[in-house]
Amino acid sequence: MTAVLDTPVRGSTGLVSSPRDPHAYVSADQWSKLVGLLMRDYPFDSVMAERVLGQAVAYVITAMENKGRRLGMGPGRIVDIGVHMIMLDTKAFFALCEKYNAGEYLHHVPLVEMKGDGSVARTAELLAHAGWDIDGPLWAADSSQCTPCRPGEDGH
Repeated sequence: MTAVLDTPVRGSTGLVSSPRDPHAYVSADQWSKLVGLLMRDYPFDSVMAERVLGQAVAYVITAMENKGRRLGMGPGRIVDIGVHMIMLDTKAFFALCEKYNAGEYLHHVPLVEMKGDGSVARTAELLAHAGWDIDGPLWAADSSQCTPCRPGEDGH
C-alpha cells in the first residue's frame, strides 16, 4: 500500500544518511528495564523485545511530534505491545511526555473492535517519512488487518 502525504510529517529530516535512533529518546536504564519487562510478560527473547521496543518508541515520538494533525496513526498488535509497556511505567512515560509532548500526557484510547482501515500500513509509512528505520515484518504482520487504537486523535 502506498499513501501520499499532503504535508510533511514533523520530525522528518528529509533525506537522511542514517535513521533516527530510538535509544536517543529513552535512557539506557529505562531501555533495559522495558526490554526486561517485555521478556517477562511476553514470549519474546531479547532480540524480539528490542525490535518491538524500538518500533514502539518511534511510534510514540512520532505521535507526539504530530499532535493535532489527525494523521490517523495506529500501531498493529505487535508494536502496540511495546507502546503499552512504555506507557505502563507511568513516571517514565510522563517524563517522556514532558520532554517530547510539551508536557501534555499522550492518552491511550483503545477500541473494543479492531479497525481494518489500513491505518497500520499508513502509520509505518509515516514513521519512515519521519526518519525512522521501519522493521517491516513487525508492521506487516498486522498491516492489512487491524489496529487496536482509535486513530486520528491526539492519543494512542
